[in-house]
Amino acid sequence: MSRKPRLKGRAARLARLFPARPRQAARTPFVLLVVLLLGGGLIGLLVLNSALSEGSFKMDDLQKDTKSLTDEEQALQRDIDSYSAPDALQRRARELGMVPGGDPAFLDPNGTVKGVPSAAAPRSPAAVRPPEALATLPAFPSAGTATAAGASPAAASPTAATTVPEPAATAPGVSPTAATPTTPGR
Repeated sequence: MSRKPRLKGRAARLARLFPARPRQAARTPFVLLVVLLLGGGLIGLLVLNSALSEGSFKMDDLQKDTKSLTDEEQALQRDIDSYSAPDALQRRARELGMVPGGDPAFLDPNGTVKGVPSAAAPRSPAAVRPPEALATLPAFPSAGTATAAGASPAAASPTAATTVPEPAATAPGVSPTAATPTTPGR
């Protein structure tokens, strides 16, 4: 049989630090540690996946909202463009009783006049309506509708219905502003 030699001194002290026989490490704590790490990793992945999918749903909703708001903005911009078009502005100005201005004249800094001014076209006093009355005006019937109802096409045209006779020239001693009626409440 083999016998181990006996150690003395420093070697004996070091030999006491090491176990005499090899021991097996307890498996239960290691298995529990591995199971806990794997379970924690899976739960962390599940939480991360849920957060990402929630963010994806929010982003999809925000993209839909952005698209609808962009469409609404474009529709409003088309409305603004149609109202600010020159022909639309001219039509609305005529409805309000405005007339195109004459040729302008400009003053130089030294006081000389450049250009020959001309007066605006005269407007009839009956054509001036307050803005409230414009909103309540009935729509003009189309020529096809009026002739179908038995009226003459001349009576159905908007120009024939809105033509107002020009006022007679004012007397020499009367100011033109006194001859024009004023709008009540203005």
